[in-house]
Amino acid sequence: MLRQEESTLLELLDNLQVRVQVAHRTQCTADWRDLDFVPEFNRLYFILDGTGWLQVDGRECFPKPGQLCLMPAFVKQSYSAVADKPPFSKYWCHFNAGVGPFDLFQWIDAPLCIDAPDPQRMQSLFAELAELHSSPSLVSLLREKAVMLEILSSFLESIPVQVLTHRSEDMQRIRIIQDYVESHLQESLSINDLAASLHLHPNYFISYFKKHFGMPPAKYISRKRMDMARKLLASTSLSIKDVAERTGYPDTHYFAKCFRKETGLSPTEFRSSYA
Repeated sequence: MLRQEESTLLELLDNLQVRVQVAHRTQCTADWRDLDFVPEFNRLYFILDGTGWLQVDGRECFPKPGQLCLMPAFVKQSYSAVADKPPFSKYWCHFNAGVGPFDLFQWIDAPLCIDAPDPQRMQSLFAELAELHSSPSLVSLLREKAVMLEILSSFLESIPVQVLTHRSEDMQRIRIIQDYVESHLQESLSINDLAASLHLHPNYFISYFKKHFGMPPAKYISRKRMDMARKLLASTSLSIKDVAERTGYPDTHYFAKCFRKETGLSPTEFRSSYA
């Protein structure tokens, strides 16, 4: 993935919400089959044994034991057992990985099947995921999310992550917004200015921004200003007044109030913690 696309996607992942709908170990039967359906969730299989056929968006695969298979949400897909062959024994889960109103795999392209980087470790993770999902509690729900993220991380580490071609325009727009905000933090940023950077009507821009960033523009700008303020306080000897001005707060007292609300510390207290 291009470095620019990767940094853009990383910021979108700040809003990643993972939800496991179901997780099990299953011995499939000879009638295991469903054709030409479009699910609203992702399917992830870890093949233990047996044979089967998968098709996603026209791509076919006959997965082997030790492979991970991703069947992403909102894409036409099919699966079935293979005649005269022992059907799959597999761990599997259905999950959503929301990035705003989209799923993660509506942004990135991924192969249908890959060899698991560490099959024994992957089997242990899926076994833990299935066990956690079968015994819901506050702690197990948190742990379930952590295990699901570990499985996804392992999967993504094993593939060349690329933005889907039809998402490139959105990715470019998001990058323009990010760059514009970063380079104008010292100034008074208006919705009209941001919308103009993309040649969009302000009302449409606000809707577009919320859809892709998961928050209103004002909240995003405030968050970026606070991120920059933390960086300057921790790594420079600039005065509080200079830090405030460089992050778009001409009023030092208002800056200090916003900073305390964000971090629970005054700018001076925050800086002292890095001394």
